[in-house]
Amino acid sequence: MSVTLHSTRFGPLEIPDEAVLDFPAGLIGLGGRRYALLAREDDAAFVWLHSLDDPQLAIPVTNPWRFFGGYEVELSDEEAARIGIEDATATSVYVTVRAAESLQDFCANLAAPILIAGGRGHQIINQAPDAPVRAPLFADLAGTGDPKARAA
Repeated sequence: MSVTLHSTRFGPLEIPDEAVLDFPAGLIGLGGRRYALLAREDDAAFVWLHSLDDPQLAIPVTNPWRFFGGYEVELSDEEAARIGIEDATATSVYVTVRAAESLQDFCANLAAPILIAGGRGHQIINQAPDAPVRAPLFADLAGTGDPKARAA
């Protein structure tokens, strides 16, 4: 079985039921609970977290370790239990991307990562001390030299 998504960005898409992600608490500042990750290629640096409830809503996301090798996600044991994360190695982590006209202005939100496990997604507040809301993805282009530097 599958779900048909009539995306305003990508046109009609068939999403297999097993690819549908449920976000019980939604996403910060956004509506809807059902999303799917869409990628043109398996090893794409950026993928789209597309709402199945709103055909106009698609958010670029990325695996944070592609850009930030030392990135850490910290959450309390209580928070992990609340959202059902039992095995960190079985959990995928994504961060939202703020795209811009210039690559040097692209940034990632390291403070509110999205954790996905067992068909469920949760956006959490990262307790790691060095997790900015706007970390430049291409720090060398931005001239900061520090991949976790805050963008203005």
